[in-house]
Amino acid sequence: MALALVLGMALLAQMSGEARAVQPDEVLDDPALEERARDISSGLRCLVCRNESIDDSNAELARDLRLLVRERLVAGDSDKEVVEFVVDRYGEYVLLQPRATGSNLVLWLAGPIMLLLGGAIGWSYMRRRGRASETPAQALSEAEAERLREIMKE
Repeated sequence: MALALVLGMALLAQMSGEARAVQPDEVLDDPALEERARDISSGLRCLVCRNESIDDSNAELARDLRLLVRERLVAGDSDKEVVEFVVDRYGEYVLLQPRATGSNLVLWLAGPIMLLLGGAIGWSYMRRRGRASETPAQALSEAEAERLREIMKE
């Protein structure tokens, strides 16, 4: 019984992942072109929904972008040319996976560099802290011990 429930839930999850916002009137007749269009549009960001691909979004602008991608493919553009056309028109923000070039390179490298820097600072701190506890405390001189006894009596 539990196995059937798990399998049923897995099947539902698989089917829900295939639900796209692509309308039937947008689908190209050529299956190869349609597959290329889906691949391209899955990497383009919906400018209305922000973190959703245009393939998953129901926004009008996403529909317009899906149609634009298909028009460019039908016109004979390569996948790269289609993406470049959309990026030239809407900016690099339209890419769900931004390129690691130019000023974006700083953003791509900042995270790992900060992680390494933080790890080095933490390691250095722990190392110095370990050395500090290894040095034995000096015993009190006779005068200090006498003064401590006087304070403790008061």
